[in-house]
Amino acid sequence: MTDDALNLLAAEADDPVEVAIEGSLRPRSLAEYIGQREVKANLGVLLSAARARDEAADHVLLYGPPGLGKTTLATIIARELGVNVRYTSGPAIERPGDLAAVLTSLDERDVLFIDEIHRLNHAVEEILYPAMEDYALDVMIGKGPSARSLRLTLKPFTVVGATTRAGRISSPLRDRFGATYRLDFYAERELTEIVERSARILGVEIDGGAALAIAKRGRGTPRIVNRLLKRVRDHSEVHGDGRVTEAVAREAMRLLEIDDEGLDSTDRKLLAAIVQKFGSGPVGVAALAAVLSEEVETIEDVYEPFLLRLGFLDRTPQGRIATDLARTHLSDLGFEIPPPRRSEPEMPSLWADEPGVGDR
Repeated sequence: MTDDALNLLAAEADDPVEVAIEGSLRPRSLAEYIGQREVKANLGVLLSAARARDEAADHVLLYGPPGLGKTTLATIIARELGVNVRYTSGPAIERPGDLAAVLTSLDERDVLFIDEIHRLNHAVEEILYPAMEDYALDVMIGKGPSARSLRLTLKPFTVVGATTRAGRISSPLRDRFGATYRLDFYAERELTEIVERSARILGVEIDGGAALAIAKRGRGTPRIVNRLLKRVRDHSEVHGDGRVTEAVAREAMRLLEIDDEGLDSTDRKLLAAIVQKFGSGPVGVAALAAVLSEEVETIEDVYEPFLLRLGFLDRTPQGRIATDLARTHLSDLGFEIPPPRRSEPEMPSLWADEPGVGDR
């Protein structure tokens, strides 16, 4: 698979050009924001109350898979409050002094967006605790026996933290967020709306069937459907009249090696490895990574979530299993499907140890 095709279905945004174009497609208000209905409703109440009281909003933690709009929501929060937003990330704040410099530069009620907040180191977190809770910054002056602590008062501000690994955030840090929202994958109808909106912004003429075809292959992620739309637009301009029809969209996806379920060639290789090399499983993720020449983290974070959501993959205490749905899908694509090494009903689910699960 080419690097371009791989990047198409990766939810992270790395290319500066893609990031710039993606920024132009982002909604600028809660009213424009499509999907995440419950999050929007609760966030709307929080922001309206903060505006009415003319004070900084409570700190907000956004978590969920990449590409679902956490950075966009942080920008919208600042716009709705009528304040500035400062962007940074956990890995970028290496020392307490780095965080202190950022905090002291914030104006009253500004928003500080910290992406990958779970990657903040412990020393930086210790500085952030009193800053979030008391709007104060504790600074040590001097060293040794003569060292003393000086507390600086900060202007009230709002931290918006984003993470794909909520479980890795320490409890003291998590407890200091007044509002925590989970962003979930989008439905096809919502992704279709996003494709049609993005097409209008990009000046692309697209029909409903084409928008739906792109949405079905978007892995439930707005960032991916926007990326696919741009590649389909390129295909229609080079091989057609610039109008995106359903036939044009399907042909472009075929050339990009993206099938009707939204799987790319690496997804299919992963499933085929489990089915053909390991008798449909169970197989450990380390063995899969070795066969595919991929990192374990890449398989767990990039490929597995989508395959699990489709029901093509199952996790058990013994390892990963390719389900009957996966075997049928590969068979329809022409893959050779050997008999399973072990029937699926005999494999205990990860939830089998829960009290009462066997009784339901």
